[in-house]
Amino acid sequence: MKCFTIAWKDLNLRLKDRKGFLMMILMPLILTAILGAALSGVMGGDEKLPITTVGVVLQDRDELAKTFVEEVLKSKDVNEFIKVRSVSSEEKARQLLKEEKMDAAIVIPAKWNEHLKDGRLKELTLLTDPGKSLQASIVESITTSFIDKVVTLAVSSKVVMEQLAASTPAMTGKLDMGQAATEIAGKLQVQKKTWESTVSETPIGKRSVSSSQYYAAAMAAMFLLYNITIGAKSLLNERETETLARLMSTPTSRMQIVFGKFLGTFYFAVVQFTVFTITTHFAFHIDWGKNIVQTATVGLVYSFAVAGLSMLIAVLIKQEKTADLISGIGIQISAVLGGSMLPLSVFPNIMQKMANITPNKWVLTSFIDIMSGTTWNALVLPITVLLMIGVISLSIGSAKFKLQ
Repeated sequence: MKCFTIAWKDLNLRLKDRKGFLMMILMPLILTAILGAALSGVMGGDEKLPITTVGVVLQDRDELAKTFVEEVLKSKDVNEFIKVRSVSSEEKARQLLKEEKMDAAIVIPAKWNEHLKDGRLKELTLLTDPGKSLQASIVESITTSFIDKVVTLAVSSKVVMEQLAASTPAMTGKLDMGQAATEIAGKLQVQKKTWESTVSETPIGKRSVSSSQYYAAAMAAMFLLYNITIGAKSLLNERETETLARLMSTPTSRMQIVFGKFLGTFYFAVVQFTVFTITTHFAFHIDWGKNIVQTATVGLVYSFAVAGLSMLIAVLIKQEKTADLISGIGIQISAVLGGSMLPLSVFPNIMQKMANITPNKWVLTSFIDIMSGTTWNALVLPITVLLMIGVISLSIGSAKFKLQ
């Protein structure tokens, strides 16, 4: 059919356009690398907490202090990002901090647990580097959590023992207070472990998504949008150069011309998406999800929607300059609103609702869902929306297409 000949001709012209190649293929790769690296600390995913070197000053061999260092700071739960260094004195710790050989230091006073039976501990000193607030927050959080648990257990034990002491069995001598104290302490220790395991961090999907993954999906969504104006400009250019007039003089119907131009844009969008995903996977180690069929399906329907919109724009505008204006302003607004610049979660609720009018919002959220692990049922709505955008746009473009 002649529509496939027209589509093949358009695809060849775009693939031979070096400037277009740099814009549509190389630029999104560069932006993915830059944004993914620059904003890696903002988002979750595979990024880890910074390694923090903590100096510990023990002013005596207090048993509680020893427990804190050995069972908390050096435990397997935190030793991936906490490195403990023994320091002889507070003065030495301050010096090491100034020399940036440590990120923080904890000075534990002598007889730290001396007043623990009264429900309090002696105040310890946390020395920090003002330029490393995150590391300081990590150390402070771990220390505060330990102190709160210890004090809570001590107060709980004291209250229970006082209640037992005032009870009838204790007053009559029928209760072994030593044995009772041991049993209560043991039960509280078990309960403490239960409290610690009641809260866990779990991503919404089966897997969390890193900043590099997010911006790979975001750049794919944004730069595929440019095919809207490129496809429209191709049709407008052929109208102005009277190529369409000559084509119409041949046994080629209007529908064949429109569908051929549509397919040309669709083919190039598919090629662009395929090259981008393969390159980011091997060059930047981007995981596009375990189900490659889901990724390919969403990419295809998005390319279909973009190609359909290009035909709609082509019949709504008359000059290429207008198409350039849409490309420069309209697509950027759509990219920002659709989450290609910043995650939608940081926007107000009203803007998150407005984002539903942009096709890149639907494809971006679909890619993120696939990366985190999702079912086909969750993709039915976005796939349907994108297909409807393509069908409606292509139908309107075909119905209103005119030679002049």
